[in-house]
This record gives sequence, C-alpha cells and structure tokens, in this order.
Amino acid sequence: MLSPEFDRFNRSLPDPGPPLEVATVRVRKEEIPAKIDVPGAKARQLTDFGDVPSGGSLAAEYFSIGAGMDIAPLLEGLEDDACQAPHWGYLISGEVVVSYTNGTEETIEGGDLFYWPSGHSVRVVDDAEVILFSPGKQHGEVLEHMITKMGA
Repeated sequence: MLSPEFDRFNRSLPDPGPPLEVATVRVRKEEIPAKIDVPGAKARQLTDFGDVPSGGSLAAEYFSIGAGMDIAPLLEGLEDDACQAPHWGYLISGEVVVSYTNGTEETIEGGDLFYWPSGHSVRVVDDAEVILFSPGKQHGEVLEHMITKMGA
C-alpha cells in the first residue's frame, strides 16, 4: 500500500494526457546484415534503426573482432586517417584500445558503456563483441572505405 503522502503528491501532478505512441524496433543479431565478413572480423550494420535528432538515421551495429585486429591501416585516406563517425556503444566482451587524433588512448573492457567521438581508430587486444549506435550515413561511408581498402 502506498503512503498517504505519495497519494497526495500523485493527485497534485498534472494530467499527463494520453500515453505516447512509441514505435519500437527489435532485431536479433543474426538478422543484422553482415557488411564485413572476413576471417577474424564480422561487422553487421542495420541502417535506419532510428532517427538522429540532428537529422539522418541511426545505425545499429554488431561487431565480432578477433584479437590483434588494428583498423588503422583501413582508415588511411580518410580525414586524419581516422574514423570520422561518432559511436555510442557497449563492449559485451573483450578488450579494445581506442586511439584518438589528439594523441590520447583509452582502454575499453567487456561490460563498459562508451562514447567515441569522431577522430579515432581501434585496436583489439582480446577477442571483442561490440554493439555500436552510429549516424548511419556517416559510418556507412567509413565502412565502405574500409571495404575498398581490404580489396586493394
């Protein structure tokens, strides 16, 4: 039973109106198309996962990357030879080192939530499973550049 104080407080709040209609998206990892699928690395990207407030669409991405993978060579030729898309994410397992164009580095470990601003590269220390949310168009261009570099 709720306290009389809570009941008085609850009755003093303005009427919130009708419930919000929220469109939800639920996707299993296996349903996300593989954008990159090579030995030691698989990158899945689902574009149009949601809207970015500043415009454009949000991509939901799931990466499985083997220890020792360093994406720096695949970023050569991009502005500052770095990924120019920001990412919000969660490292499910493993360990990665993120290098920024300002010369700093940070280690991300399994269980960490993170934000990587544009201007970064990633090196995998221990096999990693990563979930990313990124501006779809912006990160799609980076992935296409990486795919082209792998084919060269």
